[in-house]
Amino acid sequence: MLPPDRSVSSAGLDLQERVVEINRVAKVVKGGRRFSFTALVVVGDERDVVGVGYGKANEVPVAIQKGVERAKKNLYRVPKHGSTITHQTTGVFGAGRVLLKPASPGTGVIAGGGVRAVLELAGITDILSKSLGSQNPINLVKATMAGLESLRTPLEVAKLRGLTVNQVLGLSERVSGNETPLETRTTQLVSNGGSTPADTSEAPPAGVGEPEPAAVEPAVESAPESTVEPETDPVLAAEPNTTE
Repeated sequence: MLPPDRSVSSAGLDLQERVVEINRVAKVVKGGRRFSFTALVVVGDERDVVGVGYGKANEVPVAIQKGVERAKKNLYRVPKHGSTITHQTTGVFGAGRVLLKPASPGTGVIAGGGVRAVLELAGITDILSKSLGSQNPINLVKATMAGLESLRTPLEVAKLRGLTVNQVLGLSERVSGNETPLETRTTQLVSNGGSTPADTSEAPPAGVGEPEPAAVEPAVESAPESTVEPETDPVLAAEPNTTE
């Protein structure tokens, strides 16, 4: 599926111009060579609109003017996320290949030549880029534009996949901080048979870290008291009583 058309009109826009390259070319005719000049120009509002034009004339100012006019007819609105692009992409035009990668705030524009001109006039202030193919300025600039035109917004991806924007961004299980929503916790309880989710951390081996039980001394049973009367000595019992 092709990305949506984001071309815009130049009416009412405060566009800035930047000349990327001026080249002198020659045409061989019967009487010799005729020289003319070409100009590669980038225009943009330094917010989110950018365009590229290529002009050719016998004089440099006229070539630049033609390039600006053609660039204003090919303006394009770039999807952005803050000060960078929405996702990584690779633009291809001819033999030129340009890798564009989002960057965190404060990174700056890591690019050079025509690629930097396009990114800065598009209002992108934090991005990483790398040329992977031809070093021709025309191919590089047009490959950069091809990469920016292939960008998609989260809303467009959500409609394409039939999901919500939060699901596309991976925010469906987040509420505030790291708290899991009630619906997710309920689903986990039902799937685990009503028990709480098992802890994935390894439990210590049995007996490790547990206090040893106190030794219990066996109770000594006391012998029951005997009710038998003490036996009398038979010798003493046989002697007569002489105390009378």
